[in-house]
Amino acid sequence: MAKPTILITRALPEAVEARAARDYDVRHLPGPDVTASAAAILEHAAGCDGVLCAAGDGFTAETFARLPDSVRIVATFSVGTDHLALDAARARGIAVTNTPDVLSVATAEIAMMLILMCARRAGESERLLRARQWEGWAPTQLMGVTLEGKRLGVLGMGRIGQVLARMARGFGMRVHYRNRTRLPPGEEMGATYHGDDDGFLASCDVLSMHIPGGEATKHWLNAQRIARLPAGAIVVNTGRGTTVDDAALCDALRSGHLRAAGLDVFAGEPRIFEGYYDAPNVTPLPHLGSATVETRDAMGFRCLENLDAVLLRSAEPPHRVA
Repeated sequence: MAKPTILITRALPEAVEARAARDYDVRHLPGPDVTASAAAILEHAAGCDGVLCAAGDGFTAETFARLPDSVRIVATFSVGTDHLALDAARARGIAVTNTPDVLSVATAEIAMMLILMCARRAGESERLLRARQWEGWAPTQLMGVTLEGKRLGVLGMGRIGQVLARMARGFGMRVHYRNRTRLPPGEEMGATYHGDDDGFLASCDVLSMHIPGGEATKHWLNAQRIARLPAGAIVVNTGRGTTVDDAALCDALRSGHLRAAGLDVFAGEPRIFEGYYDAPNVTPLPHLGSATVETRDAMGFRCLENLDAVLLRSAEPPHRVA
């Protein structure tokens, strides 16, 4: 019996590629390993039973409308689904799946790292050394702030937010959170819940953002909300780049209202807002949230579990989002 054919839009970890090749007739997009355009996807999806894509790939409503009838499932190598027109997939009867529950710790680690780097000015310090400009220790050089006793505000207390909160407690931070619904008391672990933005933002010495993208949250962190943060606050975003008004954030960093910002996600990435390039108090990372061997393997295997269910067993995929 012939193996099902799948299109893989990006190069995946070695173990994931090996398992895919074992069970499927695998087709890869030619050329450099970059975000896949709708045109490239449609050109190479002919005759495929499924597609394994990644965040940012061009799965617009038009792409789904034009996918060949043979495609039964699109499995995305991501938790986020902003790049996928889910309603259009439903209209075509194409299953769409994601990779939840496997990247919470890795992403929370990046958030905690950014908090530490911003608080202790690690990015500025590293650049000073690389530029050969360090002239020796001085009592007032590159002074940051300690995290002990500071208030961490977690925007979006889901899996990642809860892991970050646990890490932050180890540094002696006090945790506040804003969520669509309050957690059960047994899951709060002493964190303070806020049912409105004003009280929450005023309680954030550090704001860590973990909310989904989309129109409902676009530019959630705008000039008005930034102004409600305490002077000298730190902003960290490992959720979605679109949730931040980049110009407003840069203005607040330049004015000194914000001490620093640590960003792992950006609107329009890999192209990022120009103001971030020359802001000394910004620590930018190239979307490293899930970038560990263990996590990326787990994400790939989760994609294959979903593909296996639909294409090998004609069953409901375990992580269906559409």
